[in-house]
Amino acid sequence: MNPLLRRLAASLALVITVSPLSATPAHAADPLLSQGRPVTASSTESAAAFPASAAVDGDPGTRWSSAFSDPQWIQVDLGSTATISQVELSWETAYATAFQVQASTDGLTWSTLHSTAAGAGGNQTLSVSGTGRYVRVHGTQRATPWGYSLWEFKVYGTGGGSGAERLLSYGKPAAASSSQHDGNCWECTPARAFDLDPASRWATSAWSDPGWIQVDLGATARISKVVLQWDPAYARSFQLQTSPDASTWTTIYSTTTGTGFKQTLNVTGTGRYVRMYGTQRAGPYGYSLWEFQVYGTGGDPTDPPDPPSDPADPPALVWSDEFNGAAGAKPDAAKWRADPGTGPNNELEYYTDHANAAMDGQGHLVMEARKQATPGSACPPDPLTGSTTCQYTSARMNTGTKFHFTYGRVEARIKVPKGNGLWPAFWMMGADFLTGRPWPYNGEIDIMEVLGKDVKTSYSTVHAPAYNGGGGVGSPYTLPDGADFSDAFHVWAADWDSKGIVYTLDGRTVFTISKDQVEQTRGPWIFDHPFYIILNLAVGGDWPGPPNAATPFPSRMLVDYVRVYQ
Repeated sequence: MNPLLRRLAASLALVITVSPLSATPAHAADPLLSQGRPVTASSTESAAAFPASAAVDGDPGTRWSSAFSDPQWIQVDLGSTATISQVELSWETAYATAFQVQASTDGLTWSTLHSTAAGAGGNQTLSVSGTGRYVRVHGTQRATPWGYSLWEFKVYGTGGGSGAERLLSYGKPAAASSSQHDGNCWECTPARAFDLDPASRWATSAWSDPGWIQVDLGATARISKVVLQWDPAYARSFQLQTSPDASTWTTIYSTTTGTGFKQTLNVTGTGRYVRMYGTQRAGPYGYSLWEFQVYGTGGDPTDPPDPPSDPADPPALVWSDEFNGAAGAKPDAAKWRADPGTGPNNELEYYTDHANAAMDGQGHLVMEARKQATPGSACPPDPLTGSTTCQYTSARMNTGTKFHFTYGRVEARIKVPKGNGLWPAFWMMGADFLTGRPWPYNGEIDIMEVLGKDVKTSYSTVHAPAYNGGGGVGSPYTLPDGADFSDAFHVWAADWDSKGIVYTLDGRTVFTISKDQVEQTRGPWIFDHPFYIILNLAVGGDWPGPPNAATPFPSRMLVDYVRVYQ
């Protein structure tokens, strides 16, 4: 008989007559550290049938098997240094007569925790004492003509990186049934769902059923949670599935009533590959996910970037401009840059290079809108003159190349002008806009917008890919007793952290945006990265409408201070 066939026949006989873990002794009180962790070996008899990962997958019916020679080894990465108290080995017929159990901090230099030249095979429980991130069984003499084979290799102790649930899918290789790449969804590849960038997404190019996306976790893992952040093209019916080989799949979650938006699904499963398999679309389009996050233990995870820190409590002042310069002095070049040119939103002004921004000598920045044509410029037709040369100038400036920040309290004390077509604003843009990411994928946080035709109302809003323009998440609010915002200075502020944004006016909370609620009802939250500050006074535009003959020019927006606390 062929040696491999004879070996398989002997193994099958053992499986039939003796369950490989039927007599496993009670293990130590310390937790199991090795299950589902990354594992490597000196060789495998068959990578498909007997992979190294099978020895740490918790399944007593699967095994690792080596080549038929000495020496051979198998090692497991516990994720971080652990104190090791016990090792359990469940040998197949091909066991080691002589072997060592060894530990290492780096996978290179090894210390021996247990050594024997009289191994008897079967189930062995070895009490050991040592520390290391890596633990290996190093066989030096086989008991049979075959190699070395373990049904299970279990390491117990304290520490390591396998005890706590963690994100396993970040940056891992991905594949999908199809992916979109056109003007509606540029480079919407499978990898976009696993990049922890909530403003990038995967989408199918085929608008048909079924559609799927999968991730390779790098090694066998135990899956405990999956988070899906859907685009409006979501799955009504879908399954979450796991696989050891991306070929044979086991369903660990199934629904026919998918809700879209953000779904956090507690599941139980084991596998190297995890996929979302959609069988019924909720609409006419395909399937699309902003985020597909897999949590659990094991795998071969890549550490994601550390999240930004929330502000201190109470926060401390980290940046400010009090605008205390002499009359006529320009904005501080160390803090602000001018942003000249025409405006978006069909605005009618031309923003000058600080010609319309200066100190008044009384502690204020003056941003002035003037009726003043700019030769050579191009704007939408001015309804008063019919000219397509910009008929107004104004001021726009930002901290874009000077100061960015993530989270904190940002506030400004401002007096706004009154008049049809005027549009003062205090707001922030995601700093990745400066490196080419287009709006609204960079994110926008509007702290104050007032329309000169209705100075009794102020607006605070956020804009993202899934909610922007007229669909932004925000709220209008008014002063008590119907007072006028143009009559006096007011303090607009946003307290921004990992949970959301709280907007206040003169110390009174006027609107709260919850990150969790937005993700559950509107789409991904994209505001956990650096932003910069913008001040501007627009003239005209789609929202405020154009000025009329009664609009006063020049009109002034006065800023007493801008401050940031963290």
